[in-house]
Order: sequence, then C-alpha cells, then structure tokens
Amino acid sequence: MAIDAGADALGLVTAMPSGAGVITDDVAASIALMTPPGVDTFLLTCRRDAYSVVEQHRSIRTTTIQLVARVELRELARIRDALPGVRLVQVIHVQGEVSLRMAQSVVGHVDAVLLDSGHPTATTKELGGTGRRHDWSISRRIRETLNIPVFLAGGLTPGNVGQAVREVGPYGIDVCSGLRVDGSLDGHLLIEFFRSARHFSGPSDPV
Repeated sequence: MAIDAGADALGLVTAMPSGAGVITDDVAASIALMTPPGVDTFLLTCRRDAYSVVEQHRSIRTTTIQLVARVELRELARIRDALPGVRLVQVIHVQGEVSLRMAQSVVGHVDAVLLDSGHPTATTKELGGTGRRHDWSISRRIRETLNIPVFLAGGLTPGNVGQAVREVGPYGIDVCSGLRVDGSLDGHLLIEFFRSARHFSGPSDPV
C-alpha cells in the first residue's frame, strides 16, 4: 500500500521499548527482500553497539539503517567500517536547544539525521511512533544549520504534513502512527497523506 501510494522508502520497525508498527526481524527481512528496486528500505533499530547493529543488519539487509537511539561516534565509525555501502541515519529526538548541538555532533559520521518526538530518557523509553509533534521551529533551525539531509517525523498526519513541509523544509518525511487505524496502516490515510505532502514539495523531493 505504501509503495502504491508513492512512498520512496519503507521503514521496518524492529523491537522497540514502545511505539507503533513493530515487526519481527524475520518479517523485516522478508519485506526487505521483496521490495522492488528504486524503493529504499530502512532498518529501524534501538541497538546502540556496532557489533549488535551490524549483526542485525546482516540478517535483514536493508539499504539504510535508522538508529533511533543515540549511538556514540566511535560506534558509528565501526558500523561504517563494517557496512560501507549502507547509509546511516541518526535520529535526534527534538527536546530543545540541546537537540541542535546533538545534530551537529554527528555530521560527518552519518548520511542524514531524522528529527523525531521521542523521549529517550523516560522510564519506558520513547524512541519513535509517539504520534506527538515537537517544536518545528527548532527542526527548521537544525535543517538550516546542517549540510546533510534532514528528515522530519513526529505527529505527522494528512492534516498537518503540508504545514510541516512549509515550516521545516525537510529533505524527506517519515510517518508511522499518523496513518494507522486500530494499529494497522490505513490505505485511505496513506493516499491523503501523500497527496498533501506532494502538493507542498517538488516533483523530485523524496517522501
């Protein structure tokens, strides 16, 4: 459904402490294998050490790894050395000015950052899929500061994605809980979401 609606990439959410859309590693591997050329696959992982991330990726084999928890720079370097052809995206959970410094610190170590609305220090960590918006003015400042692609996530819906694109100007957008009904992706919401997103982005901008 996502590809038919116009998605340029599929996010495969593996084991998380909380959040929507979690699937097993086996299911993620099956989806990655059947995804047609031209559509990227993102492994969403909360693992933080290089050995564990690389081991998981080698069993799933996506084009990109999306690190939803903060990973130390030395571990990012080890992942890069082990998987030179795989793109790395570090998630930054926007929680004020500190988020800008965190985003700047990973430039040169990852291929892109993704700005989300998690709460990684909560008793039960929130590392995505919260359905909450964060301060888009901070997201815009981060996007204007960095010289690598910036994706935007967090509380996006068909009703606000156009505003998000206008206010932040992200390279791409990431959505999960905002397109679900009773826990499952909804085809009508998918179509409406992409219609709204494409209306406010150029024809070659990824979504």
